[in-house]
Amino acid sequence: MRAIAADPELEVTFAADRPLLSGNKARLPEPPRKLTRADISVTRGIGDSIALRLACHDAAVHRANMPEGKNARSVYDAVEQARVEALGSLRMGGVADNLAAMLEDRFHRGNYHEITEQADAPLEDAVAMIVRERLTGQPPPASSLKVVDLWRDWIEERAGESLDKLDQSVADQGRFALALRDLIASLDMADELGGEKGDDSEDDGEAGEPEENDGAADASEAAEASSPEDVDAAAEDAEEGEGESSEAEAEDMIEDSELSDAREAGESRRSDAPFSNMPPTSDYRPFTVRYDETIRAEDLCDTAELDRLRAYLDKQLANLQGAVGRLANRLQRRLMAQQNRAWEFDLEEGVIDAARLSRVVTDPMHPLSFKAERDTEFRDTVVTLLLDNSGSMRGRPITVAATCADILARTLERCGVKVEILGFTTRAWKGGQSREAWLQAGKPANPGRLNDLRHIVYKSADAPWRRSRRNLGLMMREGLLKENIDGEALSWAHSRLITRPEQRKVLMMISDGAPVDDSTLSVNPGNYLERHLRYVIEEIETRSPVELLAIGIGHDVTRYYRRAVTIVDAEELAGAMTEKLAELFSEEGSPELRPRRARPRAQTQ
Repeated sequence: MRAIAADPELEVTFAADRPLLSGNKARLPEPPRKLTRADISVTRGIGDSIALRLACHDAAVHRANMPEGKNARSVYDAVEQARVEALGSLRMGGVADNLAAMLEDRFHRGNYHEITEQADAPLEDAVAMIVRERLTGQPPPASSLKVVDLWRDWIEERAGESLDKLDQSVADQGRFALALRDLIASLDMADELGGEKGDDSEDDGEAGEPEENDGAADASEAAEASSPEDVDAAAEDAEEGEGESSEAEAEDMIEDSELSDAREAGESRRSDAPFSNMPPTSDYRPFTVRYDETIRAEDLCDTAELDRLRAYLDKQLANLQGAVGRLANRLQRRLMAQQNRAWEFDLEEGVIDAARLSRVVTDPMHPLSFKAERDTEFRDTVVTLLLDNSGSMRGRPITVAATCADILARTLERCGVKVEILGFTTRAWKGGQSREAWLQAGKPANPGRLNDLRHIVYKSADAPWRRSRRNLGLMMREGLLKENIDGEALSWAHSRLITRPEQRKVLMMISDGAPVDDSTLSVNPGNYLERHLRYVIEEIETRSPVELLAIGIGHDVTRYYRRAVTIVDAEELAGAMTEKLAELFSEEGSPELRPRRARPRAQTQ
């Protein structure tokens, strides 16, 4: 990135967040723990795109020619980024491959391949991919083909001549911007262009003349024309327009760079605003949080009842405990294998090595031998088990889930892994006090979530297993299990986990169905809760360091989660939980997750 951008002071960091460029600091999304070739290509593509933006883009020229209307501005921004990336693709074959992988990943995660109606397809992306195709000769990414095909005839019929002119000025940002304004006017958006800006853009275009040079080095020289002051000024302009989606995106190439997740969105939002360039958002909201509660298990019933319920749980699963115990022991052996202690001997300082003290007797001039324990590579870890406490889990499923959580907590604790066990349900069937408050407010339309949440802490991460053991019996209590609102529960568990000091954080969701709350779904769209669940999952999987996995009992959760497994019978839960955790903690992992071995790197002084 420093080489392409011609900026030796550029600072590049990785974090669990969207790409960001501020001044001379660039942030890339943190790669997965087990890298694949595709992951590497996508990350490199994001880095190349940011670097090319620095090298080949003049923020002043961009602002001078920017349309006023938000739809026209969306097309203007998208095509300018396509121009910048086309310059890098034409000059460097490796960069072209990386950018193609990055675009394919972005469109695939945005579900562009599932779009079937033109109203759902973003016009700006279709125009950008058609321009990229004309400038580089590369076909659009596979996941964007449906979007491009839906708009191609309409675009080429109106703007075919304007598209042909873009290729003649690709190296000159000022001339390209003027040609791009003509293209936007051809797409029935002339009224959004605003006043004539030819004179200003011609003057500013001279600042971008270094882009006319050939070669990657010359492209790097163009970065000097875009001073840090221009970059900062562009960022300030983008912040001034935060109220409008297009204005926030206009210079957000510098902050969000349209490079990764800035255009990920669900189908429902895209159908409402097909030209929107905004980052993914959710329309989900609770009508009121006044009656929600987060409560410890021991506060829901007295100690005597917890002891009785725990005894009932143990009696119900006396036979299952042996099988679960054997699986847990297997997991423990795999974990302990990574924590084998090793020593280094014959050191000049450390702990005295008693086994070698005989040397002092045989040779009084021999110095004392010391030893030191090697640092283990096993990272400090915390695991959160989030259990669905809905009514559909009643009976065998909740009993098995409680026992598995209990035995796994004990097993992981032996290995030095902290475990938190959480549950989620609602306080009432079909609404509760939240619904009553809505009725008293006059039944406003689209009220959002209409039920009282109950989030239960069975075992906190810092509490030892022996003190929390009886709490799991609460799941056997009649009347506890009601409805399930998975999205908010997942967000709650994640918020608890993300603040933990451990280096590695794992969140395991165990559920038997999609989120259901009759009160909420009766006055909101039918997929209201499911859309929010998908939004929360996407946020965690793409922007959080927490490793998320899910186990579905008789319900296919693989359509929600990237890392998931579905079991048919609750009896299979123990094996699924231990295998998924063992896969996470294993150095090699499963074949499809196994990272490729890197070539040895030469040692440097």
